[in-house]
Amino acid sequence: MSQGDTGGGPDRYGSDVLAGDWKKAGQRRIRVVDAVRDLVVEEASSGFTGAIVRIASSTVELVDWKDRVRAFPLTALFRIDGEPVHLQVPRATSEGRLRSASGSFAVQDARARTALASRIFVEGRHDAELVEKVWGHDLRIEGVAVEYLEGVDHLADVLAAFRPGPKRRVGVLVDHLVPGSKESRIAESVARGPHGSSVLVVGHPYVDVWQSVKPGRLGLDEWPVVPRSVEWKHGICEALGWPHDDQEDIARAWQRILGRVRTFADLEPSLLGRVEQLIDFVTE
Repeated sequence: MSQGDTGGGPDRYGSDVLAGDWKKAGQRRIRVVDAVRDLVVEEASSGFTGAIVRIASSTVELVDWKDRVRAFPLTALFRIDGEPVHLQVPRATSEGRLRSASGSFAVQDARARTALASRIFVEGRHDAELVEKVWGHDLRIEGVAVEYLEGVDHLADVLAAFRPGPKRRVGVLVDHLVPGSKESRIAESVARGPHGSSVLVVGHPYVDVWQSVKPGRLGLDEWPVVPRSVEWKHGICEALGWPHDDQEDIARAWQRILGRVRTFADLEPSLLGRVEQLIDFVTE
C-alpha cells in the first residue's frame, strides 16, 4: 500500500498529534462565575475566604466572618468549594431585587454600619462560619458583630467581662439546648442572673451545629447516630467514611459540609428561627 493510501479503512494512527493547539490539550477549563454579593469565595494565592460585599470593574471586596475586608483584582484566581473559578462582573438582569443568603432582600452598594455595642455569641468557630455564610449580609447591614465562646462553659465569664445592659444586649446561640441538658441549666442560670433582661440565650436541639445542615444536602436520608462514648464529630466522619485522625481532618470535613450550604433553604428551621430571634433581640 502506498504511503498516501489509507485503503478506505480507519486510520490506525489517528490524527496528527501536532495539529491544532496541542499546548492546551488536556488542560482543565476554569469556570467563570458572576461575582454576586454574598457569594463565598477563597482567593487562591492568599487563602483569604469571605463573602463578596462590593464589585467594581476591576476589583472585588471580600469580608470574612471577623469583619475583615480585603480587596482583590477581579482577574485573580478564586475557589468555590475547592474548585478554581474566575469571577466576572455580573450582567444586568431584569429579575428585580436580589435576595441575600438568608432570604432577605439584599441592600445593594450599602456599606456595613459601625458595629453596635450589642453582640451575638455562638459556641464555636463552626457556628460562627455558618452564621456568617447565611446571615452575613444582614448582620453587616444591621451592624451586629458575631463572636464565639469556645464553649458555652465560658458564657458566665464572658458576660461578666462584657457587662450587658439596655444598650449592650447580648444574644447567645448554643448547641443541644434541650430540657435537662447542661446547656439548658446554663441558660436558666443566665436568665435568673443580674443581666437576665439584657441577655437572650436560645439554641437548637442538635448535638452540634453540623446537624443543622439538612442531611439531603450531603446525599443522606438522615445524620448518622453516634454512640455517646464516641466524640461526635469523629463519629460522624467515621460513619461517613471521611478521614478523622486529627483536627485538620475534622476541619476539612466541616468545610465539606459548609460548602453545601448556599442559602437558608439548606438549613433546618429549628436553627433559622433561633438566629432570626437573636438578630431581632440585639437590634431592637
